[in-house]
Amino acid sequence: MTLVAPPPIPRAAGSLPLLGHAIQLMRDNLGFIASLRENYGPLVEITLQPGTRTIIVQDPELIRTMLVDLGPSLDKGRFFEKMGQLLGDSVVTAAGQNHVRKRRQLQPAFARSEIARYVDIMRDEVNAAVDSWKPGHVLDVREAMVKLSLDMLAKTVFSGSLDETTFRRLRRDLSVVMNGVGARIMLPDWAEKLPLPFNRRFNQARDAVRATIHKAVDQLQASGHGTGDMLSMLLRAKDDNGRPLTKHEICSEILTLAVAGTETTASVLSWSLYELARNPDIEARVLAELDDVLGERPITFKDIPQLPYLRRVLDEVLRLHHTGWLVTRRTITATQLGPWTLPAGTELAYCQHALHRDAALFPNPLAFDPDRWLDSDQQPPSSAFLPFGAGKHKCIGDRFALTELVTALATIVRRARLDLREQVRPVARATVRPQTLKMTVQSRQAPAPGGRSPSMR
Repeated sequence: MTLVAPPPIPRAAGSLPLLGHAIQLMRDNLGFIASLRENYGPLVEITLQPGTRTIIVQDPELIRTMLVDLGPSLDKGRFFEKMGQLLGDSVVTAAGQNHVRKRRQLQPAFARSEIARYVDIMRDEVNAAVDSWKPGHVLDVREAMVKLSLDMLAKTVFSGSLDETTFRRLRRDLSVVMNGVGARIMLPDWAEKLPLPFNRRFNQARDAVRATIHKAVDQLQASGHGTGDMLSMLLRAKDDNGRPLTKHEICSEILTLAVAGTETTASVLSWSLYELARNPDIEARVLAELDDVLGERPITFKDIPQLPYLRRVLDEVLRLHHTGWLVTRRTITATQLGPWTLPAGTELAYCQHALHRDAALFPNPLAFDPDRWLDSDQQPPSSAFLPFGAGKHKCIGDRFALTELVTALATIVRRARLDLREQVRPVARATVRPQTLKMTVQSRQAPAPGGRSPSMR
């Protein structure tokens, strides 16, 4: 039998000496990555780091092979190395058996019973946030959602142990670092060693974030008692050999929760409110479902499975506005991906944002249509929709995140209507988020009985 050689992997046009494709990525990373899907086949090579091959995987079945079948044999790759500059050796950045060990240590914090305890806390924080919005005033929704996400994080992860001033500083420093991580993915490694203000700001903010978390760990350890939050659970966690986490490991895991619990959650909530404002008929259906299920009472953990339309709205937000624009892996040995053999040290990457907008996979992909998930003619292959990734590195906090998103969105839309003021453009840093999102607040109603907060001022 004659073996047919696989076609050569094409190289994307426009690579420059020393810089590779950094100019295109810095100018418009989402547009550049989307153009690869339009102009090339299942694999295309770009240059992020001179001397290293970076292969963008564009076929959904090959992406699933990379994440699931090859997952145990691949390293995490460039994106996670850059995230490691902030997070250290956390469950997100670790690979191999180290990842397995860390995931097992963290799993109890995301058990169903633990998540159920947090819903009332989340709802109270949402009501407190809406109380501060003044009807008729213009709200910076992105910043409001970041603040809300950080407040929910404070009460679930830190149990409110950090004061407001410290959290404002933490949020500011996290913003600098997350924007810096996004830039460092696109730039060659030598650029981050230059004595530039950008690099100094990144290093100072990274050190400040870690110092803040270290202080919280020290204070809780010194107090000698747990507070029932995730930080307390991490202090009690042990590995298979009975070894507790070190302070550095706890700091890394808490930083991971802080990043995931602010940047990603804030972006998904912002895009959700944006799409409901653009689609009043969809908003009306969400409100009708909430009225049918909840009546006059506030949302509880038991209600979340009873809100299928709201869940489809969130699925459509996670499809059309996914926050991930470059997820990486790296071959450790020569690796077979489809018909191609890739040498050790090859960077692999895929873009959830571009994958979820592929017209070959999702008919009319730019339309916001929650009912596409009911239409058997529109159902994409399972490998085409990866809101939380796949395989052994699938997001450990997916159930926590969905609970938080449903609770927050259900509470906000029952109390406030947000009217769009301008067109919104996505930007991709470490995550894809609205560049700016200004909306006018209109009061809808006071919170349901038991919701604690009075009506908006």
